[in-house]
Amino acid sequence: MLLFALGFLLVILQPSTGQFPRVCANVQSLLSKECCPPWDGDGSPCGQLSGRGSCQNILLSQAPLGPQFPFSGVDDREDWPSVFYNRTCRCVGNFMGFSCGECKFGFSGLNCAERQVKIRRNIFQLTAIEKNKFLAYLNLAKSITSQDYVIATGTYAQMNNGLNPMFRDISVYDLFVWMHYYASRDTLLGGSSVWRDIDFAHEAPGFLPWHRVFLLMWERQIQRITGDESFTIPYWDWRDAEDCEVCNDEYMGGRHPTNPNLLSPASIFSSWQVICTRSEEYNSQQALCSATGEGPLRRNPGNHDKSRTPRLPSSADVEFCLSLTQYESGPMDKMANYSFRNTLEGFADPQTAISNPAQSGLHNALHIYMNGSMSQVQGSANDPIFVLHHAFVDSIFERWLRRHRPMLEVYPAANAPIGHNREYYMVPFIPLYRNGEFFKPSRELGYDYEYLQEPAVPSFQEFLMPYLQQARQIWAWLVGAAVFGGIVTAVLTGLIRACRKKKGGTSSEIQPLLIESEDYNNITYQSNF
Repeated sequence: MLLFALGFLLVILQPSTGQFPRVCANVQSLLSKECCPPWDGDGSPCGQLSGRGSCQNILLSQAPLGPQFPFSGVDDREDWPSVFYNRTCRCVGNFMGFSCGECKFGFSGLNCAERQVKIRRNIFQLTAIEKNKFLAYLNLAKSITSQDYVIATGTYAQMNNGLNPMFRDISVYDLFVWMHYYASRDTLLGGSSVWRDIDFAHEAPGFLPWHRVFLLMWERQIQRITGDESFTIPYWDWRDAEDCEVCNDEYMGGRHPTNPNLLSPASIFSSWQVICTRSEEYNSQQALCSATGEGPLRRNPGNHDKSRTPRLPSSADVEFCLSLTQYESGPMDKMANYSFRNTLEGFADPQTAISNPAQSGLHNALHIYMNGSMSQVQGSANDPIFVLHHAFVDSIFERWLRRHRPMLEVYPAANAPIGHNREYYMVPFIPLYRNGEFFKPSRELGYDYEYLQEPAVPSFQEFLMPYLQQARQIWAWLVGAAVFGGIVTAVLTGLIRACRKKKGGTSSEIQPLLIESEDYNNITYQSNF
């Protein structure tokens, strides 16, 4: 294990993707509201000299929002990221990243011209070596500090409008925990007042695209810090599960022998400290989560509120959800009826698609079932089961996209809750991604799921090949048969001609070939076989 860890240390200086770029977390960038770092390849902002991109004004969506958030100018996340920066790198072609130094999802190579599709696999289909490597990667991400990103520990107003930057380092894994918290936290209104009916990642159309980007970025970070470009997130197929199949020390950690709310000491995750779980404390202090440790990871699967989540999701629940033709409907929040998104998220009944926030189905059911760190929205990503769960949720989203083949226009362009319109930039990602950019098949983003892979359609040549091979085996026989048939045909033709010449003329006993008109109607035709 020591050699394993030392090998990792050789690559920790590779880029990371996440929230505030370290190079832009300073007074100059905040006051100028510009985050256009130079690309290391040529030293120019956004790699402009190499044609990768350029520093541009951010184009914000002007589409009207839904009524769920009745405020304006009180939350740093409004019109993201304009409170902090209004100029960022706009990359061209297949380039991406806060400095245009990366390739878009689904592309690789020096010039980002090579298409690639990686396969996410069922965690129970991994070999022992692959599974242990995955667990080691998780633990490594928890301990390595992100080299390119920092988190904000105060609001823009608390930073004195940029004059007093408030940022701190964070590990690669906790960076993503913090981002999930930041997107779903309450709005701080001053004093002790908060607004709870706001979430930039849940309870609205962007739920599925947001988590799709989150997983893609998380996956890329593991590839970067380990140097393992082939790594993909495994998924847990929880359909019809009777209990938490991954909750054992071989996988994601078993139950503690004396405290059922904690993990087994034999699990590497038992030593993990959670962050961003004390939302009421932050609200009372009008503060942001500072990512300090708040105690051990908690999980007590199955000992949850059965009245809210009576069972884990079934295959029938998933199939019914997939049959829904509308992606979004009505108010486009957790009260939406007959909405695929709301039913998959778990606020609508998985057997009727009627909204029922008092019950938790599908996606929500797994969170409630875990009965611990994963059951509280803002801090749920602390539990590493989160990525396994959301990878499978994303695969259901992918099945719906393939079955219904929706146009981009199906995703709401206006009147969705704040942060969820099609052209809205997702909070809190930098580089910037719009919701609508990830409302498309996963293969276009460079990945697929093992159980969704379609068999290749055979070419016309492949279709004919079996018949051609059979023809080769009987070729000699076919040629002989053709020659013999030609000889027999020639002999018979000669005999027929000879007989005609011998008979010659017309005998009086021979009946006429044409029947006289008056006899025609007296004849009855019969067919004998």
